[in-house]
Amino acid sequence: MNKNEKFVITINREAGSGGRTVGEKVAKKLGVPFYDKALIQALMEKYHLSVEEIESLKGRKHDWWSEFKRVVGLEHTITGSVIDDPDMYSPADIFKGELEILKGIAESESCVIAGRSGFFVFEDHPNHLSILITAPYEQRIQRLMAKKGITEEEAKKVIREIDTTRENYIKKFTGSTRYDTRNYDLVINMNGRSEDVIADMILMYIGE
Repeated sequence: MNKNEKFVITINREAGSGGRTVGEKVAKKLGVPFYDKALIQALMEKYHLSVEEIESLKGRKHDWWSEFKRVVGLEHTITGSVIDDPDMYSPADIFKGELEILKGIAESESCVIAGRSGFFVFEDHPNHLSILITAPYEQRIQRLMAKKGITEEEAKKVIREIDTTRENYIKKFTGSTRYDTRNYDLVINMNGRSEDVIADMILMYIGE
C-alpha cells in the first residue's frame, strides 16, 4: 500500500479483540476518517437511502461523498457517529447499499474502514491494505467484560452470537469465510498486546 496516494485500509476483527479501536487509532495517526458498518447502515436508515438513490448521488457528482457530508451536516460528526433508527432494509439491501457507499467513500478520500466485508468490497482496489485482527478467546472475554460491565457468561454469549452472525453474513454475501487468511495482507493476533502497540505495528508495516 502506498500511503502517499489515495488509499483504503480495511479491518476485519473478532468480537472483543479490540480491532475496531485499533482501526480508530490507525486512522487518527494517519489523519484520515474512520468508518464502520454501523455508521453506513445508520446513514441509509436516517436518510432513507436506497441502492438506487446512492447510485444516483454518485452519478451526479464525482466527489459525491464530500458533497453528501456537507449537505447533511456531517462534516464534523461523521467519525464514530451512530444513529439509532429502526431497521428499514433487508440484509441484502444493506449489503448492496453498504458496498456502494464504501466504494464511493474510497473514491473520494483515503480512509480506514472496520467491517465484515471490507476485504471483499475492495479486493480489486489498487491501493488497499486488508487486515484481520484476532485475539485469544479468554482475552476477548475479559475485554468485553471490562468494556461492557457484563458477566463472563454474558460475554461468552455476545462473542458466540457476533461470531456466528458475522461469519454467516460473510458466507452469504461473499462466498468466502472471514477466517480465510488469503483474504488479508496482514493477520494480527492481539495476544497480550495493547491497541496502541498493534496500531503502531500497522503503521510500521506501511512505512509511516
